[in-house]
Amino acid sequence: MKPHRVVVLAMDGVLPFELGIPHRIFGRPRDAQGRHLYEVVTGSIRPPGPVRTDADFAVQVEHGPEVLATADTVIVPASYEMGPVFEQGVLTGELAAALAHIRPGTRLASICTGVYVLAAGGYLDGRPATTHWADSDRLQRLFPQIRVDPDVLFIDDGDVLTSAGVAAGIDLCLHMVRRDHGTAIANEVARRTVVPPHRDGGQAQYIHRPVPDPQQSTTTSARAWALGRLHEPIQLRDMAEQEAMSVRTFTRRFREEVGVSPGQWLTQQRVERARHLLESTDLSVDQVAHDAGFGTAQSMRQHLQTALGVTPTAYRRTFRAGVLRS
Repeated sequence: MKPHRVVVLAMDGVLPFELGIPHRIFGRPRDAQGRHLYEVVTGSIRPPGPVRTDADFAVQVEHGPEVLATADTVIVPASYEMGPVFEQGVLTGELAAALAHIRPGTRLASICTGVYVLAAGGYLDGRPATTHWADSDRLQRLFPQIRVDPDVLFIDDGDVLTSAGVAAGIDLCLHMVRRDHGTAIANEVARRTVVPPHRDGGQAQYIHRPVPDPQQSTTTSARAWALGRLHEPIQLRDMAEQEAMSVRTFTRRFREEVGVSPGQWLTQQRVERARHLLESTDLSVDQVAHDAGFGTAQSMRQHLQTALGVTPTAYRRTFRAGVLRS
């Protein structure tokens, strides 16, 4: 089996933390025979050599831009020295020449402001994209042809994926592992990395706001209550009652804390429950639909088709639980 090759593009001013995320997440997964599922290499836009970071050290990159031609996935981390890419939305000649090595059909992804490289290269025209919430307005002004969503942690648009700032790169890379090999392997990578396998909500919960009154209620208890009974019908008023709030107040507070509406959050949790059951049990599709709270197999089929682009049967066939070895 040939492992899926991930090439991480290191540019001057790269953030070391973000540069290391793909290596940490994609470097762990193995199949049942102990073979690596991914091969991760780092490339520069210049011949092999040192690349400056935003810290007080450089990194020695062993591959030049030609390595991009070998990639199945290219990931662009953020850099603080993108010059005209960030300021004017245009590629430098050196960067354009490097990107020209990428083969058609290669999966592309960006972490934080690495999105500016994909945008300037025209890869995001007419597509949805995200970046760090503090840069989202600027990205939209510079590239009006992109549908910028500042509220999400990452966006999967098929062959092009973008993430919000810094640690959202972990969410994005785990999502790609989950998409490629299922939740069992992605969850094991998350456990070994000591991060949650899936974070609720979006960037809204991380935007600075005035500190609330310490006695002000949150929606934490309602979420815990709902997770314990996903298999049951759950009404918005039921969740609001757990926090002794009106439906209107609860809905507003929930969106502020989690970044999505209660209904969207419930659907996300039920999709995750269904994925887990399809991978790890022999339950019938009807029983999975019931246990995940969708009620009917048809309802679950519609939700999985919307969220994942596949039917429950196809998902189970593709992502039957494998074994991740250390």
